[in-house]
Parts: sequence; structure tokens; C-alpha cells
Amino acid sequence: MSVSSSFAPSPSFLKLLAHDLRWNILVLLARSDYCVREIVRLLEQPQNLISYHLRRLYDQHLVTERRSTADGRDIYYSLDLDLLHTCFFAAADSLHPALSDTQAAIEETVAHLPSKPVRVLFLCTHNSARSQMAEGLLRHLSEGRIEVQSAGSQPTDLHPLAVQAMARMGIDISRQRSKHLDEFRDQSFDYVVTVCDRVRESCPTFPGDPKQVHWSFIDPAAVEGSEQERSRAFNQVALQLTNRIRYFVILIDREQGETL
Repeated sequence: MSVSSSFAPSPSFLKLLAHDLRWNILVLLARSDYCVREIVRLLEQPQNLISYHLRRLYDQHLVTERRSTADGRDIYYSLDLDLLHTCFFAAADSLHPALSDTQAAIEETVAHLPSKPVRVLFLCTHNSARSQMAEGLLRHLSEGRIEVQSAGSQPTDLHPLAVQAMARMGIDISRQRSKHLDEFRDQSFDYVVTVCDRVRESCPTFPGDPKQVHWSFIDPAAVEGSEQERSRAFNQVALQLTNRIRYFVILIDREQGETL
């Protein structure tokens, strides 16, 4: 039996990820958004080295960057999980078609969530849009198996465009209410997720040492323009939150399963 002598080159993105430091940067960003100085501290590497490898990842679109709304000097880096997922399975498919079977997705994950209650708190400044949409999305995607709340450091009213954006996705959050984070200071959570740069800077501590996660999103309520432009901003944030939370459910399943 003969084997073809023309071999395909290995996918370039796998070569990019083969570097230990770049891989560890991605491991960090898979859990939370961070700015450069935080990555430097967590990985204990020189800033110029971290910046160089972040730029390599950014140039290949595996990470995105967004200037902080809390401190304009900081830039938050985020991992593009959807693109990374696509690249991994495209590489797997090029090796053998059976390796790209992704049927065991979120439905199976939800079915196997641990019976032990998992509690998640989403925080933003006004608890009017981002954290409210995240609360509704996680409750919906986990089919109610994850206990989820949201709150704000300066709560206002639930934004009607947030309600509309969720309604377009078949999720009703109209009965949710804005809450001050003081309501939850004495409660224990497994995860506290900040979806606002400002509230992250002043996030209080909670009992039980919950895992801290940060997602750097624009505030759609701060977008100016026509009703259509403002509505588009809410829809975009809703889609971005959906992608994050889909992967977040899988992360919760893995981490909580390991602790049982």
C-alpha cells in the first residue's frame, strides 16, 4: 500500500499556539478579559514580551482589544472563542473528518450540569442592560439549572431596549428588576462576572471566595444616535453575550464537575 508523498503543511495557527507563553496568555483570556499589566503580573513575564506575543495573537485575530471605559489608559484583551473554535475544528477536520464532530455541544452540557446548585452574579454599573441581559441569557441557556442574579453599583431602571433585544431572541426579561449589589454582599456565589469596566474597579468581595471573571463590553445604553442605531447596539451586545455565556456554561460544567 502506498502513501501519498505530498503532505499538507500543519495549520499555521497551531504553530502560533505552540509557543508556551502565547498558550498561557490564551489560557488566561479563556477565563476572563485582562489588560497587559494584569497578564504581566499573572504570568510573571516582562511587559515588552507580553505585549509582543499579544500583538502576534491580535494580528491573527485570535484576540481582540478594547479600551477601558473606566481608565482610558488600559486596553482589555479578549479571546475570540468562536474563531478559535472554528480554527481548531477546521484543523481537526483536515486531519480526519471524525475529529470535527461537535454534536456534544451545549445541550449535552446542560443535561450534565452538577446537581449541586451553582450560583452566578453578574455586575455592571447601572444594572439596566448588560448584566440584565446576561442574567436572562444564562438562566435561559442553562434551562434554569444555574441560579443567576444581576446587580449594579448605581442601579437605575431596566432598559426597554434590553428587553426588546432579549425578546427578539425569544427570552423574556421584562419581569427582572434592577438591584443594588448591596443586596448580595452577604451571599455566597460560585462566580462573580463583571460586564462593565467601571464596576470591576470597585467590585466588592463576597463570602466564599467566588471565582472572578471580567468581560469588557461597551455600554449599549450609552450609545447615541437614532432609535435604530441604539437598538442595533443592544442587539450586538446581546449576541456577544450569547457567545460568551454559551462557553461559560461549558466552563462551569467542567469546573464544578471537578470539585464534586
